[in-house]
Amino acid sequence: MAVQLTTSDLLARGTAALTPVLERPSQDAAMLLAFSLGVAPVRLKSHPEEARSEADQERYLALIERRAGGEPLAYITGVREFWTLQLRVTREVLVPRPETELLVERALALVPAPAARVLDLGTGSGAIALALAAERPGWEVLASDAAPAALGVARDNARRLRLGNVSFHCGSWFDGLEAQRFDLVVSNPPYVDERDPALLALHHEPRQALTPGSDALADLRAIIAAAPQYLRPGGWLALEHGATQAGAVAHDLVARGFISVRSHRDLAGHERVTEGQRA
Repeated sequence: MAVQLTTSDLLARGTAALTPVLERPSQDAAMLLAFSLGVAPVRLKSHPEEARSEADQERYLALIERRAGGEPLAYITGVREFWTLQLRVTREVLVPRPETELLVERALALVPAPAARVLDLGTGSGAIALALAAERPGWEVLASDAAPAALGVARDNARRLRLGNVSFHCGSWFDGLEAQRFDLVVSNPPYVDERDPALLALHHEPRQALTPGSDALADLRAIIAAAPQYLRPGGWLALEHGATQAGAVAHDLVARGFISVRSHRDLAGHERVTEGQRA
């Protein structure tokens, strides 16, 4: 006779399987269990002795195996929390990171006006653009990406969140936007060197959204070089970059004629966002 499994039994097995590979195995194990059972996470604690079937076990442990193999939790569940939003996430887009919320914070601080035109370059899932649109309903936000599949994810997120002040453009950086001017341009472009060993742990995510190649600063420099002609006088450019790239980004901004250049640290203490204003 098969042993009767309970919610707590499954949770223990999932946690044990993830312990060798994750820093917080119990958290991911619980999120995957709630997802696989189709219940609210709180039910795992309120009904730990609830009986579960062999099918429940097989379905759950299959998800645990994927997570143990390094697949991001967001790809398994199909959703990711960012800012105040729940976003749909697929393999066509990067998983939004908590540190990117700093870019949203800085954008809101730089342009306090209730009405503004804003451009998000390389929008991916739409995380940055949609967070800004949700916080500033009077803003006109344009979300741009070179990957049509990524734009499809962003459009779907905007539709589900009922954010009508966002439009979309398919193009590489500023391509096709020659006649437009913005009060603010934001971007979280690829900035990982293709030789960085860290890429090995990110092999589930789209490579083109992570690295520009052997020159990790290539896309950041391209955006900085072109940005002034797309910014209104006094407009701002705010960029997310790698933890060791703030000095180089700030140097390029000053060399391009930007003023009020400064960098800001994320919650881990890394200089993560650098901004500059068109003179």
